[in-house]
Amino acid sequence: MKAVAKIIAVAFGAIVVLASNPLASQANGGHNDNKKASLTEEQVSIKYVGTTNNQVVFHVDFENATGERFVLIVRNDNGDVVYQQSFNDTRFSRNVLIDNGGADIQPTFVIRSSGKPEIVRQFRVEKTVTENTTVTRL
Repeated sequence: MKAVAKIIAVAFGAIVVLASNPLASQANGGHNDNKKASLTEEQVSIKYVGTTNNQVVFHVDFENATGERFVLIVRNDNGDVVYQQSFNDTRFSRNVLIDNGGADIQPTFVIRSSGKPEIVRQFRVEKTVTENTTVTRL
């Protein structure tokens, strides 16, 4: 009789452990917090702002909800890195100035975070100069 009671108690304990374990894993909404969210196109906004002192200005916004370290890289037409800086802001917002040198340029912006696909945006900036001449009779 004692053996039967002992077996029932062990079985009941095993049922309680097995039944409560899935409930505990659903306590956080079923999300695995150990997984890092991947970068998405929607998190990044890069817009042309204008020019100043022979430099082209772009505004970069990045919603980095996890606050993980990321690197912002800007490359020129030849693929040379003209800007590289790492950040861990959760709401990154910054103007980036690129030397124009009087010619058309094609900057490439890259946002890279460890172990995730990078976000790449490319632009072409063409400069057109228009001259107006006004002649007035005196």
